[in-house]
Amino acid sequence: MLRTIIKNGIFVTMDESNPIVHGYMTFEGNTITGIHEALPAPLETFDEVIDGKHRLYMPGLVNTHGHAAMSLLRGYGDDLALQVWLQEKMWPIEAKFTAHDVRYGTLLSIVEMLKGGTTSFVDMYDQMNEVAQAVEQAGIRGCLTRGVIGFCSPDEQTIKLNDAKQLVKDWHGKADGRITTMISPHAPYTCTPDYISRFVEASHELNVPLHTHMSETAREVAENVEQYGQRPVVHLEKLGFFSRPSILAHAVHLTDEEIEVLARYDVRVSHNPGSNLKLASGIARVVALQKAGVLVSLGTDSAASNNNLDMFEEMRLAALLHKGISGDPTAIPAAAALKMGTIDGANSIWLNNVGSLKVGYKADFIAIDIDQAHFLPRSNYISHLVYSASAKDVTDVWVDGNCLVRAGKCLTLDEEKIKREFELCFDRLTGN
Repeated sequence: MLRTIIKNGIFVTMDESNPIVHGYMTFEGNTITGIHEALPAPLETFDEVIDGKHRLYMPGLVNTHGHAAMSLLRGYGDDLALQVWLQEKMWPIEAKFTAHDVRYGTLLSIVEMLKGGTTSFVDMYDQMNEVAQAVEQAGIRGCLTRGVIGFCSPDEQTIKLNDAKQLVKDWHGKADGRITTMISPHAPYTCTPDYISRFVEASHELNVPLHTHMSETAREVAENVEQYGQRPVVHLEKLGFFSRPSILAHAVHLTDEEIEVLARYDVRVSHNPGSNLKLASGIARVVALQKAGVLVSLGTDSAASNNNLDMFEEMRLAALLHKGISGDPTAIPAAAALKMGTIDGANSIWLNNVGSLKVGYKADFIAIDIDQAHFLPRSNYISHLVYSASAKDVTDVWVDGNCLVRAGKCLTLDEEKIKREFELCFDRLTGN
């Protein structure tokens, strides 16, 4: 098993008692074995020595909500309300997607995520075997789920549900444990109550968490009340959704009582500030959620509604937005935003020993080039990561102890081929 040491580095550990360490980090195989201020052993005793001069090392970012293949729709339907965007732009062209399209849309997103420092991501989509194979090939960590829209016949609903269950059976724990799975009815407004109940049953049966979109827009909440006589939180609670480990995307429009319900059931929330702003969906009540004890993480959503997969941008938006709307500059400090993008993200999707630079944790980490003007003066590295950094500052990426990006180049994926195939897919889908 390869023993590696990084020397001369600066390490953001996510340990509140010792957040910044100047010195050395060691890892063996896929596991971190030490963070040291002094050299722990002679350099010649290690198989690999990496010079970390001018580099800051931090845990890889965790993107807790997205639809990777929708990179094919980046810029295709901008500046539209959510329902118009979905019904008139997204769903018609998505209906044309082949397995090949999903594969290359996903691979392009993985290239973007890896090069931008994201080492774990959630994907809710169709043709998920293609997504799983892309994750396996790339070496990234993926929490995968077949997102199911229930606007179809009963027979087709059953086929889709079985497809979602088969993904779990085929892929959960695979790729050396880098792939985990969930069960996902798309949303309360796209799946009938009885259909959602079947997903809850499947979650119990397969012992995996649930994931869905919920309360993304005020219109969605109002229509849920009109159709079912209750807001989405109570609706899902009565269907037993929260009886299972669950994570909600968006959860923008919540009352105090609904936040209390989510806290009581330990429901996690993926906050997607960039997507919510672009679609004018609103701003989630993150401070209230966190005060109630709800675990809140960050997601980009798709490249069609963001329009990038830069998790540094999401951390900055999370920190700035909630200061602005609350009038409280301490609402979400930089350290809290960084936690949301790393350890809170990992915990939100039930990843064990991921999200910190700590002995016994997975060697999922990234290197940032801090020998740049916007990282000077070196006064507060955590502040700089949230308020100054971007995805383009990432130089190197490791997942599960394997180097996947070195000096900005993907080592496991043929980026040029992926870009060529992606362009062909887009041209065919749009008739260009």
